[in-house]
Amino acid sequence: MAPHTLQTARQSMICLIQAKMLAFADCRAVCGGDWDGLGGGQRETVKRQLSVSSDSKLLDEDIQEETRVILRPKKPPRPKSEVFLNNKDQQQRRRTKRFSAFGGDSPFGKSEAYIKLEQLGEGSYATVFKGYSNLTNQVVALKEIRLQEEEGAPFTAIREASLLKELKHCNIVTLHDIVHTRQTLTFVFEYVHTDLSQYMERHPGGLVYHNVRLLLFQLLRGLAYCHKRMVLHRDVKPQNLLISEMGELKLADFGLARAKSVPSHTYSHEVVTLWYRPPDVLLGSTHYSTSLDMWGVGCIFLEMITGVPTFPGVREVYDQLDKIFKILGTPVEESWEGVTHLPGYNPHKLCFYRGQKLGLAFPRLYDIVEGENMASALLQLNPDKRIDAEEALRHKYFSSLPKKLYELPDEASIFSVEGVHMLPETRAAGLKT
Repeated sequence: MAPHTLQTARQSMICLIQAKMLAFADCRAVCGGDWDGLGGGQRETVKRQLSVSSDSKLLDEDIQEETRVILRPKKPPRPKSEVFLNNKDQQQRRRTKRFSAFGGDSPFGKSEAYIKLEQLGEGSYATVFKGYSNLTNQVVALKEIRLQEEEGAPFTAIREASLLKELKHCNIVTLHDIVHTRQTLTFVFEYVHTDLSQYMERHPGGLVYHNVRLLLFQLLRGLAYCHKRMVLHRDVKPQNLLISEMGELKLADFGLARAKSVPSHTYSHEVVTLWYRPPDVLLGSTHYSTSLDMWGVGCIFLEMITGVPTFPGVREVYDQLDKIFKILGTPVEESWEGVTHLPGYNPHKLCFYRGQKLGLAFPRLYDIVEGENMASALLQLNPDKRIDAEEALRHKYFSSLPKKLYELPDEASIFSVEGVHMLPETRAAGLKT
């Protein structure tokens, strides 16, 4: 093609594009306010498309594609609510937003809202950090769960989150928020500075009996709330009982907890740390109820008094059973109907002992008014005879506590009642009360 012919073709194309641009500008003028509804990024795109140069690249396929984009029919105007949401700042916020599991368009659920401080502990699938909340300007505990891309969130984490969202009680740890990213799932809990295990380590030889009474009352109060809602904790042990500086006790770590729907439901017998596992579960029973948690309460009650674990099995299930039966006696059909039919009841592996009073094995119980009666009610071999949490709260062991404690709302602390407070821990824990 001759040079002058090519130049004539280019000029014709330029004229055509300029005419279409004028038509688009007229369309923009007619649309008026709707143009302002476009986000900043969209205006930049249109500006780039309008500032086409007049060189030979006008004939490129890319430029022709851009002219087709410009000349698309205009969409009908959006509702005002959508125009508002299309604001550039709003778009940016929504792109970076991580929604809280508790719903709503709130600042919660954003990883930027929390600062990780020092590590507090590490488990098989989670690491706990002390953290700081920029939202409430308070110290929090961050339980960071590592996610496997193929497996997703561990079922224990899902279970814990679903249960804690529904459990609102002073003696149950508060779940403030959940932050979900590609690599981690982070639970944001209220920060409680220690747990019962560490507390007893700092005060060896047993706790002051007055403090034992207050701690046990709070533990029973939290469990009664759970059991009333048919939730079993299934892992009651000192490491899962948080203690605040004031002495508030809070049930934590609901990873093994289950919502118990019907009495005939079967569960895994691989629950509860060995030392705090009841004999019925050790023998393989999967038809258990709230009595499962109450055995652990009895073990912890004695541990707070004596300063040592109540039944410290060292090897496996039958060693644990031996520790229990040496004190409480080996169960038989006459004392516990159906026990010989449990999967783990093997006469060849069990030694037969005659039971004794708990006060003989743990003499300090005799120093506490109604102490032995309370321990015996909690540590019944037969789960059907074990006292429940609500009944235990009314036990004579607590008769010296103010009656107002029984009138408190669920989310109120027992320390809000006048005269209720912890005493300084001393080695004179054996003083009679």
